[in-house]
Amino acid sequence: MKIRMTKSWVILGALLFAAGAYGQAPEGPMTPQPGVVIQKAPPEKTFKVRSILVNTPVTVRDASGEMVHSLEASDFRITDNGVEQKITHFDLGGYPISLVVLVETSSRVEALMPEIRKTGILLTQAVTGPTGETAIVSFNDSVDKLQDFTTNADAVERVMSRLKDGPSGAKLYDAMALGVEMLSGRPEVSANELGHRRVMLVVAEAHDEGSEAKLGEVLRRAQLENITIYAVGLSNTRALLQKKAEYKRPPNPTPDGTFGLPKEPGTVQTPSTENDRYGNMDLMALAVWLVQHVKDKITSHALEVATTATGGAHFATWKDSAIEKALDEIGGELHSQYTLTYAPSGTATNGYHEINVNVSRKDLTVRARPGYFLAPPES
Repeated sequence: MKIRMTKSWVILGALLFAAGAYGQAPEGPMTPQPGVVIQKAPPEKTFKVRSILVNTPVTVRDASGEMVHSLEASDFRITDNGVEQKITHFDLGGYPISLVVLVETSSRVEALMPEIRKTGILLTQAVTGPTGETAIVSFNDSVDKLQDFTTNADAVERVMSRLKDGPSGAKLYDAMALGVEMLSGRPEVSANELGHRRVMLVVAEAHDEGSEAKLGEVLRRAQLENITIYAVGLSNTRALLQKKAEYKRPPNPTPDGTFGLPKEPGTVQTPSTENDRYGNMDLMALAVWLVQHVKDKITSHALEVATTATGGAHFATWKDSAIEKALDEIGGELHSQYTLTYAPSGTATNGYHEINVNVSRKDLTVRARPGYFLAPPES
């Protein structure tokens, strides 16, 4: 008997076979066919979220210049680019201190070295205190780490007492860059941990020679790493020991005939008005300008600008005994400072962030760092 298949039956059989083949899962991995492009799954989108915690030391004094210790967190108001922030941590001189001491050992300050060698006990007892840790870096035409972080007071005093005179070079900014790098690895106050206050103490002239690092770059990173810089300014000029220090206005940070800051509301911007303005605002304006323009240089007042930019203080020492007095004052301030911590919110991420701290009492004077700079994240 012959079976006659019509064209319709042939088509139906082909469809049924294809359906059955499609419904069966392949056994094992599929081998790609030569010349056939394999379709890849679309790439997953990744988003970079920048999360920072800003710690700012705040020094509060009354009308007579005495430190004020009776304020609570509710007495402070802190803004970031004009936006009020929530204080997440509040402390009065309680967090342990991580201190890096940068000591100039060039021949330029050779006459002051005997007095500097005696300061080890002040560093451990007055500045860091019993809960703190200290590291020591010396610099002249080279930068040398003499002591890594230690809580051993005897070791600190021993290193300081054995400081050696060196050549006349002064790589101040390179030493500061190393100090920032060392401090950035110390435990810091965070949302979940009680960390250390990061402090750099510079005992040196305000003179740099031969550094590869730029001061603006150093200060920008110091601000981001929540490092406070204090300075004991040295001078070996005998004439300065015989007279009262005279104030000199810092140089304009931009070339003559140009203005690095916007004009004040309601004023005409001229060389004479800007001269008065820089004379009044000087250090704060220079500190902000230098952090925003990291590649540019200033030729004087480097240590004063560094301390202003980070909320610290500069102590000029015209006589040997003033070095000890300066360290006593720095220690007293550190252990009487308020530390305010917040996570910035409600403000643009990149660019310069201006910090403003106020207290409820109008009769008090507040000192805090002016701000910090956030560069766009690297891709």
